[in-house]
Amino acid sequence: MSAVPPGPLLDVAELAKRFTVGAKQGLLARATSFRKPAVPLPQLHAVDEVSFTIGRGETVGLVGESGCGKSTLVRLINRLLDPTSGSIRLGGAELADFKARDFAGNRHRARIQMVFQDAGDSLNPRYTAADAIADPVRRLKKMLGAELTARVEELADMTGLPRELLSRFPHQLSGGQKARVGIARAIAVEPELLILDEPTAALDVSVQVVILQLLQQLKRELGMSYLFVSHDLNVVRLLCDRVLVMYLGKVVEQGPAAEVFADPRHPYTKALISAIPQAEPEQRAGRLRLGGEPRSPIDPDPTVCRFYGRCPKGTPRCAEEMPLLRPAGPARQVACHFA
Repeated sequence: MSAVPPGPLLDVAELAKRFTVGAKQGLLARATSFRKPAVPLPQLHAVDEVSFTIGRGETVGLVGESGCGKSTLVRLINRLLDPTSGSIRLGGAELADFKARDFAGNRHRARIQMVFQDAGDSLNPRYTAADAIADPVRRLKKMLGAELTARVEELADMTGLPRELLSRFPHQLSGGQKARVGIARAIAVEPELLILDEPTAALDVSVQVVILQLLQQLKRELGMSYLFVSHDLNVVRLLCDRVLVMYLGKVVEQGPAAEVFADPRHPYTKALISAIPQAEPEQRAGRLRLGGEPRSPIDPDPTVCRFYGRCPKGTPRCAEEMPLLRPAGPARQVACHFA
């Protein structure tokens, strides 16, 4: 048995993704007006110099409001998008060196897999459940015939999908059954890292609990690491070892989940946690409400805090000096001048 490499399983360093705004119009303008000097086109900073690690067997939660860059970040890590800059090291291998368009056939593809938010949208409507589960095994593990059939049935058993449903197409399956197919497909090639992009968001509450329990069971049995993206902070608090909080492309706080939820240091983290639904009126009365609008992610001023203008603690210093992600305890990091 090969030795386990030292260090974290995933090491993301200074990862950035910028999208050019109005690229087609800009090309047309340059083609029809040669005398005008070239003007750099605006850049949308979807992910901006993000750094974090995930240990072996660890579950890390990724939270933040819609538009903060969570989905772009996980697509970069899963090599569905090419980064603008930065490093993505998985078990010591630099994944950022490979182009996204070529990664499907890469030898590292089996090491990192993803469960998508809507299992129905992520399944090929022309594939039966068996075909969907078998496809990555056939492509990446080169299994065929009886061996492939046995592997598909084993995966169905592992995820609680009745074998008689393997011949059905996605439209013939319930939401929970489609979720099990998506999970079985993701674990089929024995990944080391499983990215879960809001895997229960499209399911009924009763089904969500069952699927979350299944994911916990599979993690214990298979020894995988999870990157868990969710808007449900209660689920993140229960399932995750550590949590990353993103705001407008940047990580503003990270640390052990229990500590972050018990003592949030960044004002944005405090606002997120205070927004968790509460049953008691007195608990709801203490909710932190943010004013203003989020700053534009297009060519943001590098000297201004991204949260400035909405932050209840904002001072002139926040408009002149971008706070960096700094240690705020043995295992905590916070990007705030007043943490």
